[in-house]
Amino acid sequence: MPGPGTLALLHTSPAHIPVFEALRDESHPELRLRHLVAEDLLARARVEGPDAVAGDVRAALDRAVADGAGAVLCTCSTIGAVAEAAGAGVPVLRVDRPMAAAAVAVGPRVVVLATVESTLAPTVALVEEEARRAGRPADVRTLLVDGAFARFEAGDTDGCARLVAEAADAVTDADVIVLAQASMAPAQHLTTTAVPVLASPRPGLAAGADALRRR
Repeated sequence: MPGPGTLALLHTSPAHIPVFEALRDESHPELRLRHLVAEDLLARARVEGPDAVAGDVRAALDRAVADGAGAVLCTCSTIGAVAEAAGAGVPVLRVDRPMAAAAVAVGPRVVVLATVESTLAPTVALVEEEARRAGRPADVRTLLVDGAFARFEAGDTDGCARLVAEAADAVTDADVIVLAQASMAPAQHLTTTAVPVLASPRPGLAAGADALRRR
């Protein structure tokens, strides 16, 4: 059973598990992870909106805490704000917040790329929140990468990453590009644009590990 030194990760796709396991092995070898996968949360949130799954998100967080997790990291950007607001009794972090904070530090012209439309509004709101917190201006634009999520769902993660990278490379008049979903992270290494391209898994996991250490 997980103990207080365990970070629970709430995923909406099992494809995230090896990504975060690899990051843990690379940068946080002492960190114990427990993966909770609830694919239905994203499926419903895409149709009904994130607030529609707030109760189920809270229930998932409560189960993680009951199993002894010392902190929870939500890796789904669509439901991240709902998870943060749930108040589970332990730190609950959204994976994309550190990325958003880093983005507004680069410059005001932020382009948010997503493969799922339901992720756009929560990510824009997060970037604007972090800009206000930092006392910085933010001009946020969005771009939905057509066809990329269908490839991800079909298991073609390489094809998804290529489409995302192509979309990022086509962006102009931006100080920084934000890859809104953790599943888009592989595209970060395929881009050729001179504009900084930020992804959430690495800084998000670091924040989760830090929250656990500080308990």
